[in-house]
Amino acid sequence: MDAKRILFITQEITPYLPESEIAIICRNLPQGIQERGREIRTFMPKFGNINERRNQLHEVIRLSGMNLIIDDTDHPLIIKVASIQAARMQVYFIDNDDFFQRKYTICDEEGNEYEDNDDRSIFYVRGVLETVKKLRWIPDVIHCHGWMSALTALYIKRMYADDPCLKDAKIIYSIYNDDFKVPFKKEFANKLKIDGAKDSDLKGVKSEASFVELTKLAIDFADGVIQGSETINQEILDYIATKEGISFLPYQSPDVYMDKFNEFYDVILDKN
Repeated sequence: MDAKRILFITQEITPYLPESEIAIICRNLPQGIQERGREIRTFMPKFGNINERRNQLHEVIRLSGMNLIIDDTDHPLIIKVASIQAARMQVYFIDNDDFFQRKYTICDEEGNEYEDNDDRSIFYVRGVLETVKKLRWIPDVIHCHGWMSALTALYIKRMYADDPCLKDAKIIYSIYNDDFKVPFKKEFANKLKIDGAKDSDLKGVKSEASFVELTKLAIDFADGVIQGSETINQEILDYIATKEGISFLPYQSPDVYMDKFNEFYDVILDKN
């Protein structure tokens, strides 16, 4: 039997970014899942504070060069790659001078969240999916970590619903205690509609999309949800409880989560 393919889409991985709950999990989880017999690919944004020389990033010319249009503006997609030798795994980086060549990740040096974080999220998700298509690597499960990956399920189920590489993938969204404070601008929903989302898809998104609304949107289109942090927003937990047909894995401690996640992948794969 062919090994199942798990695609990890995350916003943080150590050692490329400082240690955090997401960064540590997304460093260790792909390695552990690979060691359990799965094929894996891993993506993250190439934030400007990632040292390319120290981490030996290099551009993958055959994957770069596409332009993604967001809000009537062309943004070149640049793909870079690096290896974590101890884990025997590669990490692909989504890069763009407009969105990711800043000294910080989500906020500026004074702690103010970037006003274009919505566009950065759209670009990141679309960039990953277009790169996976170019790789011709068909994932069985796509496991998303962190709010910057929250739009993946919507894009797979709506905008890429007919794509032979992506249309059959099962989507799992891990929810962490990593909320942003400033809602996305009111134009956010219209940008998603331009890409192919329907009004009914976005009924829960108000004029400005908060962290809770964005997370609910991810839940609406996911096949499975994992509670990634021991404590997450109670409104989100209550919302998960109302969703029929979605598989939910509550928080798992660091000593057991690897096997529990691997078992959860099989649960999701067995769903019709």
